[in-house]
Amino acid sequence: MAKGKRRAALVALVLSLALVAAACGNGETAGDGGQSGSIFVSGSSTVEPVTALVAEVFAEENPDVAMNVEGPGTGDGFELFCNGETDISDASRPIAEDEVANCEANGIEYIELEVAIDGMAVMSSPANESVTCLNFGDLYALMGPESQGFDNWSDANALGEELGGIGTPYPDAELAMVAPGEESGTYDSFLEIAFDDLAEERGQEAVARPDYQASANDNVIIEGISGSDTSLGWVGFAFYIQNTDVVKAIDVADGTGSECVTPSEETIASGEYPLARSLYIYVNKAKAEENAALRSFVDLYVTDIGLVDIVSQVGYVTLPEDRLAATSSTWESERPA
Repeated sequence: MAKGKRRAALVALVLSLALVAAACGNGETAGDGGQSGSIFVSGSSTVEPVTALVAEVFAEENPDVAMNVEGPGTGDGFELFCNGETDISDASRPIAEDEVANCEANGIEYIELEVAIDGMAVMSSPANESVTCLNFGDLYALMGPESQGFDNWSDANALGEELGGIGTPYPDAELAMVAPGEESGTYDSFLEIAFDDLAEERGQEAVARPDYQASANDNVIIEGISGSDTSLGWVGFAFYIQNTDVVKAIDVADGTGSECVTPSEETIASGEYPLARSLYIYVNKAKAEENAALRSFVDLYVTDIGLVDIVSQVGYVTLPEDRLAATSSTWESERPA
């Protein structure tokens, strides 16, 4: 079934089953059709597909609510959010200390809600048969702060061996790196997990090499990876799994003695796959207090419709039961009346 038809089928199923939850006993419902106003969501391009589909379901029953969902990147989203310009900020990482300070300086109080789990897939072209598994040492050697100027995979051989890489010797082939840019939460999460410890040990900043093709658009990254036979990069698992016909995942190990793990829903949920992270939405408390439609939208988001049905439909991993309950409990306790 085509993606558009699957989306339409899910929306129809949700509406036909009338599974829209009541909003904490105050009589508002996410699908009562009586809401009006507007809701503006910005932030992570990774979380955007989930929020957009929740918005689509919500809009079916609330056509008078103007929904605007965009995905310029987690960092750009938090800048807007902490300036009071958006109602919700989608995020593929927790809010950073400097962003917390910016929100506090502007009097922005928020509610943090974990909504899903996502893995980050390290990818190449299916034509690249020479590389099947890399560990964090390999990833640092090929894409980290000390690899600037490495135009060929084999340029990283010495550094990879020094760091205990398991992929050495690397192929004698062009190294075409395509990956998220600095504005992306996927960039931050990848570097934190894969590079932080090594960079600290070596007195380096945990950043990606500056000389690569960077984009905040996951589809552009997929196109770049598929466009070179010897490419290397990473993207959120859901975007990888939707494009397995044009890209391949490289298995990942976190250290020299650990086993290579293939990214899958099962390995991400279990914690076996080392490149996994939580996804979030941040709700502006003051805006939720004054906007009944915003409250109802989040009511819908934190039901099984959003956190289970839609998260699964988009291709992410649903939270374990205890974390689902924690998200619902957080919203119930902090939701403005």
